[in-house]
Amino acid sequence: MGKSKKSRIRKEAVRIIAEHPEGIRYSDLRRQIHEADRSFNMNTITGSLHDIDVDIAEVEKPSRGLYRIKGAGPNGDVVAPPIPVAATERKFYSPFADWLENDVEDVTKAIPLGGSRFKDKWGTPDVIGKRDSRPSDIVKQPIEIVSAEIKSDTNQLITAFGQACAYCLFSHRSYLVVPTQAAKDELSRLDSLCQVFGLGFVLFDAKSPDDPKFEIRVRPRRQDPDMYYTNKYMREIESELFR
Repeated sequence: MGKSKKSRIRKEAVRIIAEHPEGIRYSDLRRQIHEADRSFNMNTITGSLHDIDVDIAEVEKPSRGLYRIKGAGPNGDVVAPPIPVAATERKFYSPFADWLENDVEDVTKAIPLGGSRFKDKWGTPDVIGKRDSRPSDIVKQPIEIVSAEIKSDTNQLITAFGQACAYCLFSHRSYLVVPTQAAKDELSRLDSLCQVFGLGFVLFDAKSPDDPKFEIRVRPRRQDPDMYYTNKYMREIESELFR
C-alpha cells in the first residue's frame, strides 16, 4: 500500500470522525470512507485504519470498535444529547410492560410500578412482571419475577445500572432500559457490564413515547434471588400482579 494513499485514507477518516463527536463505529467509518472516495477499496481502507488511534494523537478508541476525537466533550467525555422534558420516564412504563409481555414474551403478566411502592432505599422497579406456566403448558415451571429499570435521563445511566443490579435481590431476571440517544461509548460499556452481571439490556427512543422502538441488546440471565425479599416485596403488589 502506498504511503500517499494510506495518508489520504487516514485524513478522510479523521475528518469523518470529527463530524461525529459522539463517536462512530468502525463499520460505519469504513463505509463512509469508501463512499467519500470510491478509488479506495475496502481492503486498503481496513489496512489504513489499523492502529489509527495509536498513530494519530487526536483519535481515540474509548471502547471496542468506537472511534472519536479526543476532547469531544468536557474532560474528554461525550455530551449526551438532551431528551425533551415532555418525554418523561413514566410515559415509557406501560409501553415497556406491554413489550415485555407480548413482544419478547419474557413474562405472562407485567405492570407499571415506579415511585416508592416498596418503601425502602433499595428502590422500586419501574416495571415488574411474573413469569409462570400457562394452563396449556404440559411441563409446569416455578414462578419467576422479572424487574426493569427505565431511565430516560442520559446523565443517570450509572445510577440506573446500580438500581437494575439491586433488583436481583428479589428478581429472577432484571432489565436495564436506556435511551439509544446516550453516548455510544457509554452504551458499549453498559452492554459489557450487563453481560458480566447477567442483566438484560434494552435500548429505546426516548424522544418517542408513542413508539419507543424497544430493542434488546442483551438477554438477562436467570438469577437465584433471596426468596425472603422476593416474598416481602411481592406482598406489596400481590393484588395487582398475582390476581
